[in-house]
Amino acid sequence: MSQRFCGFPSSIHVPGRRRSQKSAKHPAHSRQGSQPKVNEELLASKYATLFVAAMTAANLPAGAVGADYSVLTYHAHENRSGNFVVPKLTWDRAQTIHLDEGFQTHVSGKIYAQPLYWHPPGTQIAILLVATEDNMVYALDAASGREIWSRSLGTSIPRSALECGDIDPLGTTGTPVIDESTQTVYLEAGIYDASGPHRRVFALALKDGSPLAGWPVDIADALKGRDPTFNPKYQNERGALTILSGTLYVPFGGHYGDCGQYNGWVVGISLRDPKTTKSWSTRARGGGVWAPAGISSDGTSLFIATGNTIGAATWSGGEAVIRLAGDLHDPAAAKDFFAPANWHDLDEEDADLGGTAPIPLDVATKSGPQALVLALGKDGRAYLLDRSDLGGIGGSLTVEMVSNDPIRTAPAAYPATDGVFVAFQGRGIDCPPTRSTRAQSSVIRFLQNIKWHRVGRLVGKWLKTEEDELTALKIRPGSPPTVATSWCGRLRGAGSPIVTTTNGHSDPVVWIVGAEGDNQLHGFKGDTGDPLFNGSADIMHGLHHFQSLIASEDRLYVSADGQVYAFVF
Repeated sequence: MSQRFCGFPSSIHVPGRRRSQKSAKHPAHSRQGSQPKVNEELLASKYATLFVAAMTAANLPAGAVGADYSVLTYHAHENRSGNFVVPKLTWDRAQTIHLDEGFQTHVSGKIYAQPLYWHPPGTQIAILLVATEDNMVYALDAASGREIWSRSLGTSIPRSALECGDIDPLGTTGTPVIDESTQTVYLEAGIYDASGPHRRVFALALKDGSPLAGWPVDIADALKGRDPTFNPKYQNERGALTILSGTLYVPFGGHYGDCGQYNGWVVGISLRDPKTTKSWSTRARGGGVWAPAGISSDGTSLFIATGNTIGAATWSGGEAVIRLAGDLHDPAAAKDFFAPANWHDLDEEDADLGGTAPIPLDVATKSGPQALVLALGKDGRAYLLDRSDLGGIGGSLTVEMVSNDPIRTAPAAYPATDGVFVAFQGRGIDCPPTRSTRAQSSVIRFLQNIKWHRVGRLVGKWLKTEEDELTALKIRPGSPPTVATSWCGRLRGAGSPIVTTTNGHSDPVVWIVGAEGDNQLHGFKGDTGDPLFNGSADIMHGLHHFQSLIASEDRLYVSADGQVYAFVF
């Protein structure tokens, strides 16, 4: 690994304070004219000293977090809800958001992973962590975009070294995770050398990007001798990493095209002793854990969704929602897994559950929260499960057709007055009649119910002339709980939505980028779907499907190839 340390950012980020318009548009203004020449090497050294000192000072006990806007994991929470509390971002303020022209970044490589944001408690510093397919990791000043440090993890895997796939080169795809207690970022990368492809997990110090002792962990070496065999040529890592109770968990699936002998895996690595590993895998070929959100958690258990298995005559772990304990033992009881009764048909049609990670939901009732799990499938269905008893094969509480499209981007969940809203990217099958008539929806539902899933999706796209590619569901408690379309929003593209609220429930705004479509930022009122922001003047370049943005105290950030966009409010 190679490292570059560029020193402490020239503009320190003070939460709640915005730079003047002059300095934002002319970041080099202070260096022009008759200003004295600065010894850049000496200045960088001083910045480095200040930065390390600030990071050391930020090593506070867990109880000292206070008001913290850090985004340490995918969608900000281990449950993957994507609910960001931003007190300043009201509905009125959302209409005035604009691209920060003074925020300038230059990074190497395509970006699929969500950025992370670390605001150490008790400091005035905030940094963005960005990882790319070139296997470059960057710490950027969250106010200016200036590079603080960068680290190369090694050579990425070229597409020519693989039998299938759709990312070239293949480096870091899954979203990393930060352990704030030790000021460490953990990430997985595809590495290529003379012996071929490798899958390795790295641990870097946040203060300067230096590797921790005992890392990286080579996954094939760590799992040597276990059945099935982990082959790094055929295994890929797309999903977000997570940490639970001192263990780092990493999901694995296959490449686009399903080539070779791969399985769905979850690998656990002890943070204290990285030589100590544990694992779970599907019993049949396939069944990858590939959703962008990776692994979700309710704080006690881990939840994954698996994709289609290949050639399985009996259910072997695919097409499923699975609850895993921390030791990753294979769950044998029906209460610890769910698979649709038609799992084999879903296998054959590649209409699997694996496109989105399960979301644990606590839906308020008069007698206390109803603990549920929501799974959204590529078959366009929503599955509501009892979190204490997932139900085994065919044992869901509620199944409802909700989309004309395969659902395979991460949803966002937020409170409603009488339940929970869940927003996902996809054409809702029951959008209000002004957007999609009920007659059209009935035709689509009929085709999908008789297992003509692909025909139903094509008919849906042909009938719908409007671009209702964002759908919000409302889930209400009950026996059984119900799920219904609440509203639909117009955009074109395949990003993963998030939601911002001012206090956890007020002024909800659903944000989404039209990745690989209109490539714009969109904002909608979370309760009605009324549009608040349409960034038609700010078309972004280099966005990829599944892309998720994040929110901080005064900006929204969107990663793209070679850069990060910042929208200020």
